[in-house]
Amino acid sequence: MINVVFFGTPRIALKSLEYLYNSKNINIVGIVTQPDKPVGRGHKMTFPPLKEFGLTNNIPVFQPKSIRKEPEVISALKNLAPDFFVTFAFGQILSQEVLDIPKYETINLHASLLPKYRGANPIQRAIINGDTKTGICTMITELGLDSGDICLKLPIKISEDMTCIDLFEEISEKSPELLEQTILGLVDGSIKPVAQALDGITQAPKMTKEEAKIDWKQSAGDIHNLVRGIYNMPSAYFYHNDKLIKVSKTKVIEHDKRHQNYGTVDKCTKEGVEVNCGRGTLILVTVKPEGKGEMSARDWFNGLK
Repeated sequence: MINVVFFGTPRIALKSLEYLYNSKNINIVGIVTQPDKPVGRGHKMTFPPLKEFGLTNNIPVFQPKSIRKEPEVISALKNLAPDFFVTFAFGQILSQEVLDIPKYETINLHASLLPKYRGANPIQRAIINGDTKTGICTMITELGLDSGDICLKLPIKISEDMTCIDLFEEISEKSPELLEQTILGLVDGSIKPVAQALDGITQAPKMTKEEAKIDWKQSAGDIHNLVRGIYNMPSAYFYHNDKLIKVSKTKVIEHDKRHQNYGTVDKCTKEGVEVNCGRGTLILVTVKPEGKGEMSARDWFNGLK
């Protein structure tokens, strides 16, 4: 059996952990995840999904605030004698001391086709930029930001109306087998990691609140990509009468016509509210006005009257 410590935090990593746990070739000897955090209006302290899995299956769980600064956690991980560390959206940077613990390597699952979209938000950035293809890859973790040698890659198509949630789910489904193949291939020597290309490097930093604000001077296609790229994470928005309006679903009905009166409503139909953009026309289909629940944009617009 190959001993693995799994590092991860959000639900996107859970299926990979479950898959490796059920593998006949792999033994999950530990889980490292982020500390519990308050959730919702009641600020109830909530476990990360991976912690729940670990407690249910009697797997040791570690929750360092900063693993680089917690020698007791590092010592405990050394005592587990792991063959591999596997990281998937863990959310902390590992020190060289931590990377040196496994017998073989620390393997990271990254949600892009590296060297494109290094950084924290590759899924959202790919959709926002209007890409029609992305993917996942396994890589050898080193101190640089997502710069390690590549083990395996798997392309994934991005459809015209795919949201970041849809893409998260597809990546969650396709990642587990790729991780297992990587671990087994590195052990038997069938996989030889390859250095990343030096050209084509792009970054995928975290989204800022200002980036999430809709700029109606942009094209209808660009705004549509923004809306689906940050769907509920945290959602694109605009202001109307000093109230913040989140936008959760849109549709492009015209791509090329230039509008000087961008940001104005052209008309309201059964399908939604048609808004003129710097280039093209966009239908607002679903919105979430400040202080209210999600509703059809048509109902919101008619309620303004």
